[in-house]
Amino acid sequence: MTTLTLIGKADCHLCDVAREVVDEVLAGLPGEIADAVEVREASIQDDPALYDAWWEKIPVVLIDDRLHGHWRISPDRLRTALTEAADARA
Repeated sequence: MTTLTLIGKADCHLCDVAREVVDEVLAGLPGEIADAVEVREASIQDDPALYDAWWEKIPVVLIDDRLHGHWRISPDRLRTALTEAADARA
């Protein structure tokens, strides 16, 4: 299982865009890859540690707890990263 964590906050336009990119990428992946991705969302407003670490970089995408990207998320880069994560687990 690959874990994708989207860190953001409410009323954040870039966070909404990042969520759309994640949804679009997952919808376009083969089922066996998409089904093996667990998407989690976390808010910097709910967690002081997340706020301290990421407040100026949201939205932030972590893949398996490693930074994948922040601010603007590239669909192609995300697709490649999730495919590579699935291949590494195979």
